[in-house]
Amino acid sequence: MISAVILGAGNVATHLYKAFEITDKVSVVQWYNRELSKVINFKNDVDVTDDVSKLKPADIYIISVTDDAIANLSRQLPFKNRLVVHTSGTVNIHDLDKKNRRGVFYPLQTLSKSVLIDFKTVPVCLETLEKEDYKLLKKIGNAISNHVKKVNSDQRAALHLGAVFVNNFTNQLYRLAHEITESTGAEFDMLKPLILETAHKVQEHSPFRSQTGPALRGDTSTIKAHLKLLQNQRHKAIYEMLTQSIINTHGS
Repeated sequence: MISAVILGAGNVATHLYKAFEITDKVSVVQWYNRELSKVINFKNDVDVTDDVSKLKPADIYIISVTDDAIANLSRQLPFKNRLVVHTSGTVNIHDLDKKNRRGVFYPLQTLSKSVLIDFKTVPVCLETLEKEDYKLLKKIGNAISNHVKKVNSDQRAALHLGAVFVNNFTNQLYRLAHEITESTGAEFDMLKPLILETAHKVQEHSPFRSQTGPALRGDTSTIKAHLKLLQNQRHKAIYEMLTQSIINTHGS
């Protein structure tokens, strides 16, 4: 069995711990976090610590903290020539301290502690500097996911940027739509079947082919009517920007 130490206690770290707990191929031998209170509830299931000098020997050390803290934490590790990986979508593999073997184990999914997820559906992006380390990372990835891919730092950064567009920005658009509908007493819930169908359609067709709406049709009267309805200038600016983007893409 592959032994692992998790460093960090955020959303990704918590989901990784839960995913490892239900496989017989990876054993989490220790969970570190600088605030012990965030992992203390797991003390009956795994050794927990807030002291980096007391980290146990393991096959892999998974740093799952904020991007700005990754490099510093990797420098604090009190050992050399062990496999250390981070879980960030943007941090370069070379930002990890070179005293250890370096890698990336990046789950490409939106993860919240309170939301259950089937980790088998989560794409896991792998990167290492050494072939033997990649073999180990692949075994770990395959133990918890059905979608494991070798991805270099440039590709991972592009995927993470794309993820911000399709998840973070899209969710913000949901928030604006919620605000707009609720302002008139309309029910946002009535848009949920449309949200699901939009997500379903892109599974089968390219986003280019899936585009519909007034901007694609060149329906200027509807666009003007929408802009007239929008009282919030920030909402109006977003509508105009996205409408122009669709027009530029499709030549309407």
